[in-house]
Amino acid sequence: MARLNYLELPVADTTRAKAFYGAAFGWAFADYGPTYAATTSGDTDIGFQADPGEKTAAALPVIAVEDLEAAVAAVTSAGGRVTRPIFAFPGGRRFHFTDPDGHELAAVTAG
Repeated sequence: MARLNYLELPVADTTRAKAFYGAAFGWAFADYGPTYAATTSGDTDIGFQADPGEKTAAALPVIAVEDLEAAVAAVTSAGGRVTRPIFAFPGGRRFHFTDPDGHELAAVTAG
């Protein structure tokens, strides 16, 4: 079953974001380059994207799915619009889409 497993937040500065969330909630982070960091608790993790060319305009909910290509077909069949085709990143592959109300989300598979 597909489930929300990640929330990516656009930030201006990953160091500042890590300091705030670490102090406020005791979270630890792994760095994935100079502009990306994420919690790695295994629950619903949070990522911070500071790369101006990669960050979204708002928070990006990420849904874990078994079959990414089937998810693309299901999203488009249900009336969604793919805004960023399937791409690889450290940890897996994903695509971005908007729902009929214009909310941007992503679907991801690990590995």
